[in-house]
Amino acid sequence: MKLSKYLFVGVFVFSLAGCSLFGKEDEIVQIAPSPKVDNQFSIQQVWKNSTAGNTHIYSLLGPINYDNAIYVASRSGQVKAIDLSSGNTIWDVNLSKSTLFSSKTALFSGGVSADDKYVYVGSERAIVYALDRLNGKVVWEKAVKGEVLARPVSSDNKLIIHTANGVLQGINRDTGDYLWDVSFEVPTLSIRGNSTPTIAHGAAIVGDDNGRVNAYYINDGQLIWQQRISQPSGSTEIAKLNDVDSTPVVEGNLVYSVGYNGSVVALDLSNGQTVWRKVLGSIHSFAVDTDRLFVIDQDDNVRAIAKSGGGELWTQSNFTHRLLTDPVIYQNYVVFGDFEGYLYWLNAESGELVAKTQVSSSGLISKPLVVSNKLIVQAKNGDIYAFTKN
Repeated sequence: MKLSKYLFVGVFVFSLAGCSLFGKEDEIVQIAPSPKVDNQFSIQQVWKNSTAGNTHIYSLLGPINYDNAIYVASRSGQVKAIDLSSGNTIWDVNLSKSTLFSSKTALFSGGVSADDKYVYVGSERAIVYALDRLNGKVVWEKAVKGEVLARPVSSDNKLIIHTANGVLQGINRDTGDYLWDVSFEVPTLSIRGNSTPTIAHGAAIVGDDNGRVNAYYINDGQLIWQQRISQPSGSTEIAKLNDVDSTPVVEGNLVYSVGYNGSVVALDLSNGQTVWRKVLGSIHSFAVDTDRLFVIDQDDNVRAIAKSGGGELWTQSNFTHRLLTDPVIYQNYVVFGDFEGYLYWLNAESGELVAKTQVSSSGLISKPLVVSNKLIVQAKNGDIYAFTKN
């Protein structure tokens, strides 16, 4: 059972003392108000486009860039290519199945990805689609081993897919034909979302829902190493959650990852051995610069961690339980959104909040995208925005 982040927080916000879903008294979580700030610079909207969003569904669908085109998708089945400079639509297709008597939406759930030939998107119906990147024409659609919640990743003419039932699968990117698969052990309860694999030196590095980071050869799916970074603990099912849903970061001979109820770690890429470890739980992927990892922890505190040794450089604690998106680096700022649709800018050196703007009252869930001098944001209602800092 996949437990969404919204439901996860809501369990605590709305449970009554002595009446918890998990049989014990729980604290009521207080959501911090959106912090006030006198903007130190102006944030300009450059363009706006839109897809058919769904404000009632928890979806991590977000924008991706390839060769100055922005690719986006909606849950219902719309896939769109947008010109980065102008915001004009390049092509727009709808992959829902409609007849005179019925309509079957695509239920897209896995993030969009793109390479030199194709745009890929996966669905809750366990279907992956490959579209011609230039015109949106469907090249193939194939059933995979389970619901797709992570972005498909292509490398060396292969497409690597991590599904919600704990299967890592390799298929041919040109045909969708099966190549190999491996299965992870999946706990009874986990947080909705899966680790998107990172490809490095012919290996797929990926987290699983049982607290481990894994490395597999993408040619044949053979295991290279596994390393546990989060250990189940506590007396409730919530306390035992130990998903590694973040996308690993590979730099040089190090792999950086983080687990829920676990640790931020630096692992040796060649053998998975721990180089350093810092106790800090999160389901979010990192933003990184030359010397630092920026991570939003499971209470929505924003932290800067030194790549060398894992020391904490600063913490920004004004966003508690605001259901933040993954962070990104824009120039020298850490940028992220929240459930009320605000976009925040922190000084990367100090963690000071220096600017904010409300993008959409429908809320922000997916990670913003930085392309050149633009920040691309997809709101829950499907609107796509491009911003610049002035």
